Amino acid sequence: MKHVILGAGPAGVIAAETIRKHAPHDEILIVGDEPEVPYSRMAIPYLLIGNIGEEGTHLRHGSDHYEKLRIGIRRGVRATGVDTKARTVALDDGSTVPFDRLLIATGSRPASPPIPGIHTAGVHTCWTLKDARAIMQRAQKGARVIQMGAGFIGCIIMEALAVRGVQLTVVEMGDRMVPRMMGPTAGGMIKAWCEAKGVRVFTGARVEAIEPHVPLRVRLSTGDHLEADLVISATGVKPAIGFLENSEIKCLQGVLTDEHMQTTVPGIYAAGDCAEAFDKVSGKTVVSAIQPNAADQARVAGLNMVGLKAELKGVTQINVLDTLGLISASFGNWQGVPGGDHVELTDRDAGKHLSLQFAGDRLVGCNSIGWTEHVGVMRGLVEGQVSLGEWKDKLLADPTLLMEAYLARAQAQEARALVKA
Repeated sequence: MKHVILGAGPAGVIAAETIRKHAPHDEILIVGDEPEVPYSRMAIPYLLIGNIGEEGTHLRHGSDHYEKLRIGIRRGVRATGVDTKARTVALDDGSTVPFDRLLIATGSRPASPPIPGIHTAGVHTCWTLKDARAIMQRAQKGARVIQMGAGFIGCIIMEALAVRGVQLTVVEMGDRMVPRMMGPTAGGMIKAWCEAKGVRVFTGARVEAIEPHVPLRVRLSTGDHLEADLVISATGVKPAIGFLENSEIKCLQGVLTDEHMQTTVPGIYAAGDCAEAFDKVSGKTVVSAIQPNAADQARVAGLNMVGLKAELKGVTQINVLDTLGLISASFGNWQGVPGGDHVELTDRDAGKHLSLQFAGDRLVGCNSIGWTEHVGVMRGLVEGQVSLGEWKDKLLADPTLLMEAYLARAQAQEARALVKA
């Protein structure tokens, strides 16, 4: 059996290792579109800070790791199409690769906003090791840096830039920071925290043009004109699935998969940031681009690719963010559901905020700032779909009773399950 894996990120590597563990004689080939050895994008901020060198970003250490496992890797080539009938993948170097089983783990790519001057020298995304090298050259102490975007990824990049000692300005189109993760109160608190730490933040604003001068001149929708030594575009990412446009593999936001991570074409699977999988909390298929999901999906796909039945138990919708020392978290349907109840508690002086969303007597989503001790409990209640019973009213009256509610209801639910078993 020949397994071809498109993508050399965490999902691709974990799937390859899973296949090798259970199919010692099968052929495995990873195809990566960068010239680097497989690495983790999540490690790039630590590289920017200086906590690690480039080797610290590598997913596996040891120059012969893949050779020992007999996992082939082709670097610096990108898939341009998949022929589902001929069972071949076309690559941008003009070659084709045959497969018996195919895993699409191509991840995401930065979205490029249609801004005049976006391709000017000195304007970079922060997505690859190549990007990181360019940013480190320009983001020296005291350098003027403008970052477009204050979403989840943007805030992680912002943390690294602040540590490098740059003069940082952040421009976010939304009315608050991390608008896809946090409600108005929480997003506003994060903005106030960043400004108190010396970061200039524009919300409800956008970059309208970047003029290729030295230094760069950046025009905002607010009428402001800013000078910069470096502009970073962190305006979001989208699944890297354009090469599937004319194939029989069905794509919505991402590559649509079933509970086995199989696509609409038998023998072809998807995992990671490009995959759209079923989320039991929302009841919908979603792309949830976080590394724990990539790892779970890759293992499930790898097992099914070698004929061992495995099912994805669900998609984790969780984001935990450290923004210049302020810890925030978002779980599940944090915006709430139609007809659902909700409760908020805010203590700005203490830097704490808690928002709980309910559907019936179940917690389906939450936002939190400063409630680090409750992160595990929130996740357990949301993902476990725990019936709260009378504890729902207690939480509506006092949302800080999350731990007590979890101990009373989640553990009781587990005990009942054990008795039934």
